[in-house]
Amino acid sequence: MKIALVHDYLTQRGGAERVFELLCNYFPEADIFTSLYDPQQTIELGDRLVNTTQLQNIPGATKYFRLLAPFYYPAFRALDLQDYDLIISSTSSFAKGVRKHPDATHICFCHNVTRFLWDTQTYLREYKDYRLYSPMIKKIFNRLREFDITYAQEPDLYVANSTTVAERIQTIYGKPAQVIHYPINTSKFIFDDRKEDYFYVSSRMISYKRIDIIVEAFNWLGWTLLIAGEGPERERLEAKALNNIRFLGYVSDKERKQLMAKARGVIIAALEDYGLVPIEANVSGTPVIAYGAGGVLDTQIPGKTGIFFNKQTPESIHAALIEFNQLTWDYAQIRHYALSKFSEAVFFGKVTQLMQQMCGFKPDHSLNLSIPVEQS
Repeated sequence: MKIALVHDYLTQRGGAERVFELLCNYFPEADIFTSLYDPQQTIELGDRLVNTTQLQNIPGATKYFRLLAPFYYPAFRALDLQDYDLIISSTSSFAKGVRKHPDATHICFCHNVTRFLWDTQTYLREYKDYRLYSPMIKKIFNRLREFDITYAQEPDLYVANSTTVAERIQTIYGKPAQVIHYPINTSKFIFDDRKEDYFYVSSRMISYKRIDIIVEAFNWLGWTLLIAGEGPERERLEAKALNNIRFLGYVSDKERKQLMAKARGVIIAALEDYGLVPIEANVSGTPVIAYGAGGVLDTQIPGKTGIFFNKQTPESIHAALIEFNQLTWDYAQIRHYALSKFSEAVFFGKVTQLMQQMCGFKPDHSLNLSIPVEQS
């Protein structure tokens, strides 16, 4: 069986890219396709050949990839995947639109509907270019929404990472989706029950992540907060943060796993469609403080693996942190729960069963998915 793996663009290293990395590891003989590829800024693919679209030839495209939104669907439609029996797309936007042979099967791992099209105000409100060119952008986006719905009909089956995303796929695209909770690569995280006196945020610096309200809450508390990540919001956030808050910028995987494991808690203020960061924290034995909506409702047990705050306000985060400070956390139990629910073995067991039902797929390799979490 000839397999193609397709991802939107490999120009950053977020949760969607980490899931795609796992898919690439599980299908070592599959061919990889994406619109744009920057090996210095994204997941590790070793010496695997990465096939790109014609957009790769545009100077600066990998850096300014968000500006190319009107051109992605034509680029993906131009890819020649007619020789493949099974197409597996990993997408939050455009990769679902690839063409296939009529007898082929296309399974789409949909991390979300195309969020900047369907939740534009939340996703782009702090971008200066959006505010400046909003009337023109709205016209373009209206047209892109038509394409998005049309090409969303291409996959034979949708796999959603959470019930929230499955509901959006059904509502917007009119397609049912099977929920399989995405895993994390447990080998990349360590467990440590010797917590240090800081809280941690690991996130891209974009407006819908709502790091602004986390910063304001910690300005009030004076507690130590470490924030890792880059993005267009960083300068604005640094300007409003007091001295108890440190911005780390890009951190390596080695640094990140240490920061995650030793933090008192990891904070998520966005309405996440699913969210790998809370699971990564839990596998590290670290509880989370999260906005209580979206994907975390599928992954967290209040009072056991973390706590929720009910409003995206500094006041609500402040109250949750005070409550968090009064609870006793069983770090080993937090880790055990995450491993039992969100490991690669659990995920790929469900995926393999699904593919057997859809197209008779059977893995022709033996992959060790029972990787224990390293002790610090």
